[in-house]
Amino acid sequence: MSYCVNCGVELDGALEECPLCNTPVINPRELAKQKKSSPFPPEKGAVETIRRKDLGILTTSILGATAVACGLLNLLVFTGVAWSLAVIGACLLLWVMMIPLVIDSHQPIYLSLLFDGVAAGLYLFMLSFLTADQEWMWGLGLPIVLLVTVIAELLTVCIQNLPSSFLTNALYVVNAVGLLCLGLEIMIDLYVAHHIALSWSAVVLTVMVCVDAMLITVLSRRRLRNEVRRRLHF
Repeated sequence: MSYCVNCGVELDGALEECPLCNTPVINPRELAKQKKSSPFPPEKGAVETIRRKDLGILTTSILGATAVACGLLNLLVFTGVAWSLAVIGACLLLWVMMIPLVIDSHQPIYLSLLFDGVAAGLYLFMLSFLTADQEWMWGLGLPIVLLVTVIAELLTVCIQNLPSSFLTNALYVVNAVGLLCLGLEIMIDLYVAHHIALSWSAVVLTVMVCVDAMLITVLSRRRLRNEVRRRLHF
């Protein structure tokens, strides 16, 4: 037997509201069940992780669609200059650089650096069609790309095959930067003035020699090496 919580009149068990004051009938047992029930599902759902293959397909479709769309616009609408070559080359370069990240994570780093250098050279070749002549590409652009690729490969070989630590890696990087600056100035001098006259790269090489002497001394003395590691927390 139940009664209205508002006016106290006796209620039939089938009623949903009081016939006298229209107060909703609340069953205490049903209220207890509602309190126990949770608005969240009893089992925790797990969101499926994104696979590298899916990211590779997405990246390829975006870059491919961009290259094709710009190529068609250049071919059918804006036909004055082959501007789409710059966009297509950039899409190709980005795609090659994204291969080890989202497509093939097991690709050797040496092969990745080689592909990056080839893609950069191809991009410069495509850009050369937008200029008056291609002399800058053969005389300066491609040699610089080749120099950067070779130095990157040599730096990778040193880090992966020679003794590796913070100090030794710093030594490898400093020498790589010095060689890069030296090669850049030589190539620029030969292209512009047709003779070599070292200036700013000589300053870089001087700094490189000083840093090399310091690092080699620290590496050769165990006490100095341990003190530097302790102070720099590595």
